[in-house]
Amino acid sequence: MPEAFVLFKTLPSHEREVYLALAGHKSIAEVHALYGEFDLLVRVSSENAGELTSMLMREFRQISGVKETQTLIAVEY
Repeated sequence: MPEAFVLFKTLPSHEREVYLALAGHKSIAEVHALYGEFDLLVRVSSENAGELTSMLMREFRQISGVKETQTLIAVEY
């Protein structure tokens, strides 16, 4: 099951709006508010790599208030 961690930068004062949108998504396992360069960190799981790509490109980046994302794909040794 592919898994990724995604860092989000939001537009000023949109952190809570984006947080709530992400927290309600079925594939999001965790959402955390951060201090520092990024505003939010999420852990996302999907059934396959194609679904993960679709979520990242077509859903998460389209959430109102999202300015930038950085995705870290988790791998297993």
